[in-house]
Amino acid sequence: MTTIEHWIAGQRTSGASSRTSIVWNPATGQPQHDLLLAEVADVDRAVHAAVQAAGPWSEASTSARTTVLFRFRELVAANVERLAGVISDEHGKVLSDARGEVQRGLEVVEFACGIPTLLKGDYSDQVSGGVDAYSFRQPLGVVAGITPFNFPAMVPMWMFPVAIACGNTFVLKPSERDPSASMVLAELWTEAGLPEGVFNVVHGDKVAVDALLDHPDVAAVSFVGSTPIARYVHERATAAGKRVQALGGAKNHAVVLPDADLDFAAEHLSAAAFGSAGERCMAISAAVAVGPAGDALLDVLDGKARRVRVGPGRAPDSEMGPIVTSESRDRIVGLVTAGEQQGAKVRVDGRGLVVAGHEEGFFVGPTVLDQVDPSMDVYTNEIFGPVLSVLRTDDLDAAIALINANPYGNGTAVFTSSGAAARRFVRGVHVGMVGVNVPVPVPMAFYSFGGWKDSLFGEHHIHGPEGVAFYTRGKAVTVRWPEGPQTQRATLDMPTAR
Repeated sequence: MTTIEHWIAGQRTSGASSRTSIVWNPATGQPQHDLLLAEVADVDRAVHAAVQAAGPWSEASTSARTTVLFRFRELVAANVERLAGVISDEHGKVLSDARGEVQRGLEVVEFACGIPTLLKGDYSDQVSGGVDAYSFRQPLGVVAGITPFNFPAMVPMWMFPVAIACGNTFVLKPSERDPSASMVLAELWTEAGLPEGVFNVVHGDKVAVDALLDHPDVAAVSFVGSTPIARYVHERATAAGKRVQALGGAKNHAVVLPDADLDFAAEHLSAAAFGSAGERCMAISAAVAVGPAGDALLDVLDGKARRVRVGPGRAPDSEMGPIVTSESRDRIVGLVTAGEQQGAKVRVDGRGLVVAGHEEGFFVGPTVLDQVDPSMDVYTNEIFGPVLSVLRTDDLDAAIALINANPYGNGTAVFTSSGAAARRFVRGVHVGMVGVNVPVPVPMAFYSFGGWKDSLFGEHHIHGPEGVAFYTRGKAVTVRWPEGPQTQRATLDMPTAR
């Protein structure tokens, strides 16, 4: 097996690492790489490289930065297939899904290419006699990103293009389950002409995470992952005086009203629940059937789920790949079994799925559970697998109340042909991202991504305008240029506009 090293100051390095972990191929169940796990000294070295690069890069003109960003954008676009391949091999998702992930990351790069406009400040002439005022934003310095396995290219690209465009330097700690995409992106940054030390990658586990959270030279931390770890990152990093955006878990509901086109709704629910094997923070894991929509919806969902083609990610006819690890597969199967024991009806059962020729792969088939209630483990836990739980309510208000009672507030959707019902839903749910007949309402790059409640810790959402605000801080300047003899004398009173 090959060994995956860190990327520090523009080159691969093993540094002080002696511990390793295995990167698996989830489709075959076989190990494919050894990954070096960073020690504190490796994190120190990466942060030091970022500190050394921070001064010159922050002083580079916005034109110089965008020149590099445009080159990086073209290189990523030219390497979509390469990136999709390593994502599929290490995560398991099908190639078409991996290509889509890279595209959604590219959209953030394209947004960041407009940084000269995004960093424009404000100017006010003659706020007082002979006094003008203006404001602008400056980079923070060294910032860090800690990213999850489910989007090894897209989520880092939701962070570092904006951070780097704003004049910061970046240290990325990607998931140890699928680290190769980050290394490809590091190579492309270098090819694009990014100075050494502006972008660094350290692989690792809790040792690396804690070292970044505690490091005095790291000014801000961006995190995406589970809610317990998001809360931990937020508490530890803010205690160390850092700015933090920590995106946590989700339990995303899709409400289906009786006036919805049930075939349309079932088609999109199936895609939203089983795409990427359900390993998306915006996956729909709970369908709420309102009134008489329930039985008819289940009949259509049953057929849709059974027709999903499950296989290795690189197979051209696969629509859904394996689960990322055997441990995750076993946890998902255990939750389905618990749901069955607690009274849910297993309408479509994906447990025990074996894919011919890939018998050792980490597969779970699409699973549909009916008659789920909010007390069941399959509902209270974030499953992060291809499992769709169906709940029933009598009316829309009860469906909204069900969603609002859930501790998560990441994403939700409603299927309806009624504009009035959709408007009531959009305004009534306590959720950060809402779709109307769109089950996975991930905002475009020029908006910002983020949930409410236990799905977000910190005050800023990720990428878009809030990303620019997160990676910069404002400075207000008040200016006077005296001319000739001055008639206005200074006083000890509070200054006011005159």
